[in-house]
Amino acid sequence: MVTARRLIAQFISRPRLIAPIIGALAACGFEPLHVWPMLLLGLGGLIALTARAPDRRSAVLLGWLWGVGHFSLGNNWIATAFTYQAQMPVWLGWIAVFGLSLYLAVYPALAALAAWHFRRRPLAFGLAFSGCWILAEWLRSWVFTGFAWNPLGVALLGDFNGQGLALLAPWIGTYGLSGVAVLLASLLCLAVSPNQYGRRWSQASAALLLALLAPMVMPATLPKPAGHVPYTLVQPNIAQPDIDNAAQFESQFLKTARLTLPLVPGQQRLVLWPESGVPDYLRGGYPPAFYAETTYAADPDQARARIARVMGPGGLLLTGSVNLNLQQGRVVSAGNVVTVLDDKGAIRGSYAKAHLVPYGEYLPLRAVLQPLGLSRLVAGSIDFSPGPGPRTLDLGPWGKAGIQICYELIFSGQVVDRTRRPDYIFNPSNDGWFGSWGPPQHLAQARLRALEEGLPVLRSTTSGISAVIDADGIVRQSLPRFTPGRMDGVVPPPHEPTLFARYGNLLALVLSGILLSIAILVLRRAEG
Repeated sequence: MVTARRLIAQFISRPRLIAPIIGALAACGFEPLHVWPMLLLGLGGLIALTARAPDRRSAVLLGWLWGVGHFSLGNNWIATAFTYQAQMPVWLGWIAVFGLSLYLAVYPALAALAAWHFRRRPLAFGLAFSGCWILAEWLRSWVFTGFAWNPLGVALLGDFNGQGLALLAPWIGTYGLSGVAVLLASLLCLAVSPNQYGRRWSQASAALLLALLAPMVMPATLPKPAGHVPYTLVQPNIAQPDIDNAAQFESQFLKTARLTLPLVPGQQRLVLWPESGVPDYLRGGYPPAFYAETTYAADPDQARARIARVMGPGGLLLTGSVNLNLQQGRVVSAGNVVTVLDDKGAIRGSYAKAHLVPYGEYLPLRAVLQPLGLSRLVAGSIDFSPGPGPRTLDLGPWGKAGIQICYELIFSGQVVDRTRRPDYIFNPSNDGWFGSWGPPQHLAQARLRALEEGLPVLRSTTSGISAVIDADGIVRQSLPRFTPGRMDGVVPPPHEPTLFARYGNLLALVLSGILLSIAILVLRRAEG
């Protein structure tokens, strides 16, 4: 009869079976679960497995298997997007999640492969793994346009009222913070292995680990900052299946309008509507048939005038909308934009989303994939075209606004025009595609951007989670998912430019170089 102990022993003796399981365990450190000790346990398991790998091939395979489990659970929200379109079967969503994970797992595999060469000395191994992980996450943020979702560092955030270890983000950035997570997991491995590394190493590692983790459980003491720009931020709670339903356009607009009406007549205020906030085409010059499909009359001037009446005198609106790009009278692409409207209905500026979502806003290799039956997840056959990149809009008495639309806010170091630093970042979004896991993960990454850049972030979403985040990454106001509502207040002030605001991801790369250099010195000294 096989005992439970023998079964457990057999299970532990199969690292290739364990790796994807502990990778998924590490993903429990992200929102919405945010059980951050699970991240350290799962990551520590990868470090321990890699240290015991007999050769390079085993090390890279273990890192890859760990990544498959990690990204499959952490990115499960992607499958939900397939339930809101009719072009492709819903079951394909889970295949998409798994297929993406097969690619993303390459980056932990590369980190494990490089760190494996330092395995003979525990200190050198932990430092090298941390430095290699920083490089791997940085590469993941831009190779093949990048997919920077859920870096390890985001799990080190505190709750809405705290910073946790993310208080280091202004100094080392998100990818540097991920390196800290690996160092903590390395200390955990040393602390629980007194027989392997010696009791002194174990005790010292445990003491250092507890000291470093203290900010994760400390209550927040940061006072609420005072600003001077009044805002009204709207969350209309439009159901995702209704957003592209022309029969619902008018009721959607009226719902948003009722939540926007001024509380004080003539109040000078900044009004913030989400991505997909306006179904109307607000610019002139398009074929008449396009205007006939939108909410109001076949006249963009009338549509803008109606919005101006909703705001009332003294208002300025930033709203998500769509622009069309025409060549010889034919629509060739669209732009996902934020349009600025004043209280007379005049367009005072715009920003076009630069970092587009593959398969969401454009179909890569359309000539090859479309004949195979693949399509965009967003309705329509016209691809979106990217804008020029981060841009600051000078709104006069309403301050200087940096704009990042939805997904593009996740890219650390790529969200602000550093030559014209804004006073705050506006992040309109539609997270209704992304189930119960995507929205809180998106909000957590917005908090990291606020911390890194020392800038408040204001998020208006169609169905939640909308939030006002101050320059310390603290959520000062929020509206939960599926709750229509508005938030009124004053935009929190910015901090002076942080070190990260000045140097960006160069800081993380320098930290990686320092960690790897020390690891090499430790290894050479031990072998010399």
